[in-house]
Amino acid sequence: MAIEPIKVTVDTVALAVQEGQLEIVLVKRKREPFKNLWALPGGFLSDDDSIEDAATRVLFEETNVGGVYLEQLYTFGDRGRDPRARVVTASYLALLRQDDLELRASSDASGVAWWPVLDLPQLAFDHRRIVEYAHQRIKYKIEYSAAAFSLLPDKFTLRDLQSVYEAVLGRPVDNRNFRKKFLKSGVLRELDETTQQGSFRPARLYCFSQEEFDQLPDRPVFSF
Repeated sequence: MAIEPIKVTVDTVALAVQEGQLEIVLVKRKREPFKNLWALPGGFLSDDDSIEDAATRVLFEETNVGGVYLEQLYTFGDRGRDPRARVVTASYLALLRQDDLELRASSDASGVAWWPVLDLPQLAFDHRRIVEYAHQRIKYKIEYSAAAFSLLPDKFTLRDLQSVYEAVLGRPVDNRNFRKKFLKSGVLRELDETTQQGSFRPARLYCFSQEEFDQLPDRPVFSF
């Protein structure tokens, strides 16, 4: 009985929050299969790569996004997910600050852009399923981890923080309860700085304290 060769790829779900909306980096495919469809940044594992190194390399080559934290999500390997061969992909999650990035497409792609997670175009392969899985994962992660702060600048307002939670959850949260819970937790360090937001009065700036977060006794801590 012939053994079907299996190829390995990596695909990265790179997320950021912009103007209250959760967005994802997608590349437009230049070649078949799925030519001209949007897809996750990804590629085949080379002989010299570890899987994590491949994810880092491919994300930078296809989008110009580098120096970011990657976390492995899940392995997808259903038959037929790639018409070229039996392909198993290791998917990764990256949480980004969109303002710090300058996207640039590689020669293998005809475009790269941010897209709203809740308003995606038609995607190549099974990439919509991977995005949906990643979105569900980040919804859970912001309840029990410091993941939300990876989507924020080092200094932020309470409104900025609430906007990240609302963007990830896809719904509004109670303003009073949100602020009370975070201020009581001790994980926010109040700064002697303010920022002007539109026509409103200056808003206090905060930073995140990893040390205080690590000392929290219970999980989850930030469910709304």
